[in-house]
Amino acid sequence: MTFSVTAAVGLTTTFAQDKSANQLPTEKDYYRIVTLPTPEGVELEVGGLALMPDGSIAASTRRGDVYIIQNPYMLNGSLPYYKKFASGLHEILGLAYKDGALYMVQRGELTKLVDKDGDGKADVYETVYAWPISGNYHEYSYGPIIMPNGNMMVNLNVGFDNEWWRGKSLVKWRAWSLEIAPDGTMTPYATGLRSPAGQGLIDGKYFYSENQGDWIGSGYLMELNKGDFAPHPAGLRWAADPLSPVKVRTEDIYSRVNPRFNDPEGKIEDRDPNRPYKTLYEVAAEVKGMKLPTVWLPHSVLGTSTSSMVQIPNDDKFGPFAGQVIIGDQGQSRLNRVFLEKVKGEYQGAAFTFREGFESGVLRLAWGNDGSLFVGQTSRGWGSKGQKLFGLERVVWSKKTPFEMKAVRAMADGFEIEFTQPVNKKAAADPDAYGITGFIYKYHPVYGSNTVREKTHIVNAAIVSEDGLKVRLVVDSLREKFIHEIRVDEKVTAVEGNNPLLHNVAYYTLNNIPDGAKLNVPKRKAKPAHDMSSMPGMNMGGKTTPAKVNTPAAGSNLKKNQTTKPAAWTTIDQTIVIGTKPGLKYDKDELTVKAGSKIKLTFTNNDDMPHNFVVVEPGQAVAVGELAMKLGLASTKLSHIPNTPKLLINTTLVGPGSSQTIYFVAPTKPGKYTYVCTVPGHFYVMQGILNVEK
Repeated sequence: MTFSVTAAVGLTTTFAQDKSANQLPTEKDYYRIVTLPTPEGVELEVGGLALMPDGSIAASTRRGDVYIIQNPYMLNGSLPYYKKFASGLHEILGLAYKDGALYMVQRGELTKLVDKDGDGKADVYETVYAWPISGNYHEYSYGPIIMPNGNMMVNLNVGFDNEWWRGKSLVKWRAWSLEIAPDGTMTPYATGLRSPAGQGLIDGKYFYSENQGDWIGSGYLMELNKGDFAPHPAGLRWAADPLSPVKVRTEDIYSRVNPRFNDPEGKIEDRDPNRPYKTLYEVAAEVKGMKLPTVWLPHSVLGTSTSSMVQIPNDDKFGPFAGQVIIGDQGQSRLNRVFLEKVKGEYQGAAFTFREGFESGVLRLAWGNDGSLFVGQTSRGWGSKGQKLFGLERVVWSKKTPFEMKAVRAMADGFEIEFTQPVNKKAAADPDAYGITGFIYKYHPVYGSNTVREKTHIVNAAIVSEDGLKVRLVVDSLREKFIHEIRVDEKVTAVEGNNPLLHNVAYYTLNNIPDGAKLNVPKRKAKPAHDMSSMPGMNMGGKTTPAKVNTPAAGSNLKKNQTTKPAAWTTIDQTIVIGTKPGLKYDKDELTVKAGSKIKLTFTNNDDMPHNFVVVEPGQAVAVGELAMKLGLASTKLSHIPNTPKLLINTTLVGPGSSQTIYFVAPTKPGKYTYVCTVPGHFYVMQGILNVEK
């Protein structure tokens, strides 16, 4: 089957707009997004992308099809041409081209597709290697990545059983990375994976990306070597197998961190803030073979569902960031950028926001032969900030250089920031122009983690290089293994144009502090700073540790998060029970209440990720959600609840399998209010209507 796209489909291209003298440049001024039109009837839920030798793009879909897209660059204004290459496959979540064949990963196997007669359709569907599957919905399979030795890497997701909040390796080699030779010989490579949706080669080394969940405090990028154990213990079930190169055993982890199998709070966040916990680096210090993330991507700040990565080619076709890494996020429909360096033999580095605004959830990336970046997208069942169910777009550099932090490097006594353009030296030399906060996550069998052990670091000096391209920050008491948020004030501007940074925050994962000379500068006193540790806790269960927002709810004298029945209530007018279901949905699309009535509502989370229940003014769901996204590192601790009068009633975050009961007085003004989950990315789709009647 072939498709050509008619002019009726239309072409959506995002160009820089004409700006007045007062408007600051935005992402689209430097990297524009070009949308490829899709033929009518083609559900292009992209699960894999591969560049073909002739410059065309192969795209596989979660629905089991493979298309070859000719003229994907839409040269001279012409439209792309889609030809179906293969079909009838099972949720393809990866695609690679090698030696005249396409290789793809289905749910249960690595498959080779060959067009023997040259008619543009696959004649051979060959199983290279198959692995068992239990049938659980969460057993996604990803890959392959072609290694320098010609072998292929495949990553396998955990599944769930009746404890659907706890990832498990239900069948052999689930939660493992497998190395598969072209002849079908399989060698287990590493384990500790949970939802390893992204893979790639960086400097010829194998890296994978992970998603937040149980045992995983936040998403990250990690170099993975043979025999490594990444954080999730499910795959250790098979570590003693004769084929396994992994030396870590389940007891090495469970003897140090309580898996909470028989704990009624085993699946939820600690309600006791004094409950002891360990961090990943503390456990890894005692367990040989346990691997730490190369670069953390702070959850809710740099995304919610980490996906594919590609290394920027060492040329000038994609701007000033050659050799760095672009990594996608499915939930927030965005691209982030990662600068890596080696310190004491290990990779570490900084993560930055790069480009937002894609039409669906970013899942797969591939370079075109013109230096543009193809971005394959899907959201069905997973949800994303981009509202379309699927999409295929290109990112094209405008040939203009944005004012950015090009790199952040660790120094013996702090950090060095390199800029893409010379800075205003006077402003950049002010130590108060920089804010540095260190933090880390818990390592526990709970879905995600708050940030913990936060510390504000004093910048004692900011020394600008002669050419204005670098600033060395001398920083007090940095901590190895911690993430460091580095903020640059907007007064630090480029000499040319006097513009502030396009993105002014970096997150540096400091696994090792380098050796070297330290500068002898006077120590400065700390200025009063906001203490993140005093922020309200989050609830991940039925008993609440509520966010301390005491604004009256809906005109009553109750808290917005009122979790005890008011003493003055002798009766309850209406009792409501609402839950969740897969695909970022509540199990009820509408609720109806009487204006001014007394309501008892129990929110039960039946999903495998945390959610909340928030009632907002009519039409304000997205606005409140976007305010929640601006909470930054405090977002999880605040249950993604912003302090705004647009928000009327809320639960705090409720973890998988848990519930929370709240009491509120319904709004006195009739109308169609909205209830929404304000978790970043969720709020665009996870909504319902609260009908308030007279």
